[in-house]
Amino acid sequence: MKTYKILIMGASYGSLLGAKLLLAGHTVKLVCLPAEADLINVEGIRVRMPVKGISGLVEIDSRKLPGKLSASVPAEVDPADFDLVALAMQEPQYASPGVRELLAAVAKSGVPSMSIMNMPPLPFLKRIPGIDANSCRDAYTDPAVWDAFDPATMTLCSPDPQAFRPPEEKTNVLQVRLPTNFKAARFESEAHTAMLRSLAADIEAIRFDTPDGPVELPVKLKVFESIFVPLAKWSMLLAGNYRCVQKDSVRSIQDAVHSDLEASRAMYEWVGGVCRTVGAAQADLVPFEKYANAATGLGSPSSAARALAGGARNIERVDRLVQTLALQKGLRFAPLDELVTLVDSRIEANRRAA
Repeated sequence: MKTYKILIMGASYGSLLGAKLLLAGHTVKLVCLPAEADLINVEGIRVRMPVKGISGLVEIDSRKLPGKLSASVPAEVDPADFDLVALAMQEPQYASPGVRELLAAVAKSGVPSMSIMNMPPLPFLKRIPGIDANSCRDAYTDPAVWDAFDPATMTLCSPDPQAFRPPEEKTNVLQVRLPTNFKAARFESEAHTAMLRSLAADIEAIRFDTPDGPVELPVKLKVFESIFVPLAKWSMLLAGNYRCVQKDSVRSIQDAVHSDLEASRAMYEWVGGVCRTVGAAQADLVPFEKYANAATGLGSPSSAARALAGGARNIERVDRLVQTLALQKGLRFAPLDELVTLVDSRIEANRRAA
């Protein structure tokens, strides 16, 4: 088996993909804050997930896995040393000091990059025919950080699995709430895509030893020919995650979706229509019923809503991105316009308070 060296920018959500790659025997470096890097280099990472047929959670301890794990701060990393870069931070973080310099080095290196952000990087949008990516720049915290990338080296992977850091644990612990799959679009290059397919096959083959015997773990990497498959997440984000944001409070994703199921369905299906307008096939998307069922287990507010409640001055703006793309196609939807205005007002209030 060929082994690869993968750089993952972001040690929180990135730990989930990292753990699966380590289980498959690959080398992983996590980029994170100094205290996190020190902790991970001493104690590794723990990823806990529900597994069908097993009571409680199965814990994956990186120190017991065949792959090699390390962690570093951005200034200590040379992207050219790696076969693949995974972008696992939230979009506003790429504009921060240290991270933006590393991102520039990634672009200069030409190493293929796979984003697992909710917000698709601008270079990926440039791969979609018929989209004016430049008109979408206002949706990004600092769009200039993406300008040096060759779109051919960028792909998007839908971060469908839901995970969180348990507040009572150290920062090297991640717990999976919804163990669905990562769904990646192919690269333009067949060689880069072949590497993704090889990684996906290695993860598929994993069997994890438990007291009850070897088990197949959830959360796979799936690679698709269609570049539109990751856009299926947009409907989920707009029907659930962003609708967690209220004028003076937040609510859980479950409440956002199920407190008014028909309003949620209307938003979900309208956003799906925008995806089809830019080129997605119906088969690329996820039926509303499947998402609504998954949302019954999402009893916490989304990360975007929590960030706004915590005073964040920037968050990922998939809401604004979808609104902009829809307007390019002559489409408007009043509930989306109202949502964008609400998020704008919460961000503005946070900036005034700061």
